[in-house]
Amino acid sequence: MERPCLVVMAAGLGSRFGGLKQITPVDAAGHSILDFSLYDAWRAGFRDVAFIIKRDMEASFRDRLGRRMEDRFDVHYVHQELEMLPEGFSVPEGRVKPWGTGHAVACCRGTVTGPFAVINSDDFYGPTAYSAIYDFLAGNRDARTYAMVGYKLRNTLTGNGTVSRGICRVENGFLAGVTERTRIERRGRDAACTEDGETWLPLSGDAVTSLNLWGFTNGVLDALWGGFPAFLRENLPTNPLKCEYFLPSVVDQQLSRGEAAVRVLHTDEVWHGITYREDLQEVVSAVAELTAAGVYPKELWSHD
Repeated sequence: MERPCLVVMAAGLGSRFGGLKQITPVDAAGHSILDFSLYDAWRAGFRDVAFIIKRDMEASFRDRLGRRMEDRFDVHYVHQELEMLPEGFSVPEGRVKPWGTGHAVACCRGTVTGPFAVINSDDFYGPTAYSAIYDFLAGNRDARTYAMVGYKLRNTLTGNGTVSRGICRVENGFLAGVTERTRIERRGRDAACTEDGETWLPLSGDAVTSLNLWGFTNGVLDALWGGFPAFLRENLPTNPLKCEYFLPSVVDQQLSRGEAAVRVLHTDEVWHGITYREDLQEVVSAVAELTAAGVYPKELWSHD
């Protein structure tokens, strides 16, 4: 069995944040959220990493982060481009938005050849989340069984605007379904979501939530690419500039067809992330507290 690989989705535009948030410093030493994610992943056991990026950001990404990681990981780069479409499809005029997380991971075909975990580059997941997903991948022998780290919804929200989250149904420790909610807002210890900006649906703060921290066997890559044409045929006519092929939605389809099972690995870790520019100071403060508590050294890798 090949050793588990960490797949990092880093090709997003960062439009709401207003910059290349994947490598924005969050501490005095200049570390980004992704630096902390890679440090946690390495401590958990990962030694292979594949960065999904846009081709035109590769030079900057390598200079700021990639080369530093080559001493710790076997590093690969995967390009997610708008033009990477199934035969018979073309990019709609005016489209600049990436095709979504499902498309991003599908682009790893041929590069990632064994089991792998998936993370967002701008989400701070916490060290125990990486240990849980690595241990699952290292021990799993069932090609049809995946895993997902499930967070409490209240631990994944920002006070600076709405966020997108996958709200999960869990039965007997396994994922029964995922509903992608694209506009969730904090409401005290709970939350509410809307699709039209007028009608709001209440959500419990204890709801199990996906932050796109998944553990997959390699077969999911073919399933993701295989389902992409049907998605395009259904969505391009009505939403050509902004429709997104969501990774959780594809997993949900596999569940409904009995093609896969997803074990839910619960965590009490608190998410930190940069969705909006106003989030940056909150992340800086959280990292400072974790460093002061000894969870991280002041200079990452200095203790390893």
